[in-house]
Amino acid sequence: MSKEVAVKIGVKYAKQYKMGYPLIQEKAIMNKQVLSQEGTIMRLIDEKNTFIAKAFYGKQNKGYGWVLTHTEEEKIDQSFFQRKLEAAIHKREKLFADKDTTAFRVFNAEGDGIGGLTIDYFAGYYLINWYSIGIYQFHEYVLTSLNNLVDYKAIYQKKRFDTHGQYIEEDGFVAGQRGEFPIIVKENGENFAVYLNEGAMVGVFLDQREVRRTIRDKYAAGKRVLNTFSYTGAFSVFAAKGGALKTTSVDLANRSLAKTIEQFSINNIDYEAQDIIVEDVFHYFKYAARKKLKFDVVILDPPSFARSKKFTFSAAKDYKNLLKEAITITSDNGVVVASTNCATFNMRKFKEFIETACKESNVTYTIKEEFTLPEDFRTSPSFKEGNYLKVVFFQIARQKGE
Repeated sequence: MSKEVAVKIGVKYAKQYKMGYPLIQEKAIMNKQVLSQEGTIMRLIDEKNTFIAKAFYGKQNKGYGWVLTHTEEEKIDQSFFQRKLEAAIHKREKLFADKDTTAFRVFNAEGDGIGGLTIDYFAGYYLINWYSIGIYQFHEYVLTSLNNLVDYKAIYQKKRFDTHGQYIEEDGFVAGQRGEFPIIVKENGENFAVYLNEGAMVGVFLDQREVRRTIRDKYAAGKRVLNTFSYTGAFSVFAAKGGALKTTSVDLANRSLAKTIEQFSINNIDYEAQDIIVEDVFHYFKYAARKKLKFDVVILDPPSFARSKKFTFSAAKDYKNLLKEAITITSDNGVVVASTNCATFNMRKFKEFIETACKESNVTYTIKEEFTLPEDFRTSPSFKEGNYLKVVFFQIARQKGE
C-alpha cells in the first residue's frame, strides 16, 4: 500500500530504537526531507546504514510515527494488521466472556504493537480511534481485519487528529447497522449510557474500571462523596451503588447535568437525592471551604490541562495545589482519590505532590490503594509514558485541634 523510504536515525537515538522504544521522535530523524506523505513506511537505518526497524510516518503530539516491526523481511500489509488484531483479541478473551462487563479496550495502540490506533468494544459495537493521518492511511487493512475476526453489530470510528486545529466531527458510522443511541453497556454489573456518534468522547472513560469498582466495594458505604471534574458522573454512580450517604458531582460543562442524570436514571438511582452541580470546580472548592462543608471521600480526576474563565490548570504544575484544596474539605480520616492521566510525570513524582500537599496542609496521610492502567489497556515495557494513568487513594489524619 505505502512506499518505503530510508530514514536515517541519529547516533544518539539508534540504540533506543534497537532496544524497542516505539515512538519516532522528530529530533531522532536526520533526513526529514524524505518524508512527505503520512502513512509512508519508514525503513529506519543507523549511520552505518544498518537496518533498525520499520515504522510508519504519522504526526501525533511530539512524535513522527511509530515502530511496527524489527524484522526486516516483514511486510506491512493487511495480514500484518490482522495478526496484531487477532493477538490482541485473544488476550481479551476473559473480558469477552464476562457478562458483568461489556465495555473494554480491545486494542491499545503501541501496547498491542501499532501506535496511534485504539479499538474499544461496547456490547457488540466497535469504536476505532485514529490518532494521526498516518495511521488512518491503513484504515482498510484494519476494517478488513475486524471483518475477518469478529462478529459485530456496527463499527464506528473517530478521527482524533487535527485538521487546521479542529477535531474532525462526524457521526463516525463505518459498517454494520447504525446503532440506536445511547447503547447501554455494563461495567462490573452497573450500567452506562454510551454514545459513539457524538464528538470526541463517548460518556465513560474505560481506563478507570478498577478504580470505580474499588470506590463502590470498599469506600462508599455510608459516606459523603464529592466527585470533581465529574463529566457524566461515572464515579458518582458507583459510589451511590456502593451505599454512599450522598454524592455531589461537580463539573463546569453544561452537558454534565443531563448526562449525569441519565447515568443515575439507568441505574435506578434517584438523581434528585444526589447533588449535581454545574460550576467551575475551583470556585466550588472555595465555596465549600467557606461553608465549612466536609466530605468523607473526595475524587479528583482533572484533565491534564483545563482552562475556565478565571483559572488555567496544568496537572504537571498545579496538581499539588488542587490536592491542598481537596484536603481542606476532606473530613478527618477521610479519603482522597487522586487521579491523573498526565504522561509527563511518573507515579513517584505524583506521590511527591501528595506528600508535599499533605505536609503543607498540616495533615498526615496513609496510602491505601494504587492503580495504573487495567489489563486491557496493554502497555509496552519500552514505552513507560504509555502507562499514563496514576491513581492513589490516601487517607488523611488531622492534628488534634485542626
